[in-house]
Amino acid sequence: MWPQRWRANPRLPGVPLPYDCPMFEISVQRTFSAAHALVVRGVRETLHGHDWRLTAVVAGDSLDEDGLLCDFHAIEAALDEVIAPLRNANLNEVGPFRNVNPSAEQVARHVAQRLAASLPPDVRLSRVSVTEAPGCEATYVPL
Repeated sequence: MWPQRWRANPRLPGVPLPYDCPMFEISVQRTFSAAHALVVRGVRETLHGHDWRLTAVVAGDSLDEDGLLCDFHAIEAALDEVIAPLRNANLNEVGPFRNVNPSAEQVARHVAQRLAASLPPDVRLSRVSVTEAPGCEATYVPL
């Protein structure tokens, strides 16, 4: 265990944070419908669809002058822009997945990388989770 002045790091287990380092997180969820056909062990699945649910979590150490980490609406708008090309699409035919298996893990990574690039300077992406069916969730955590 770490000395009392340290606490667990939610982003990097095993790498402690000092207690005097506050962290705030907010999350935004979005749902979109899309189809995909994965290749699993060399066999391509039948094209099928899901109602994908995304949860994006952003974090920061301080609040702005309005007492906000950032405006929920700004994250919603950025997330909507990222997923717009995925809505009602065959993911196998969408740019980022033409040469990449469109798994939930890959969708989470794609959304995370695009979303991270549009965040305010003092806000960082903590994680993006993608649920393609109840109980089936993949999470991408950038380092």
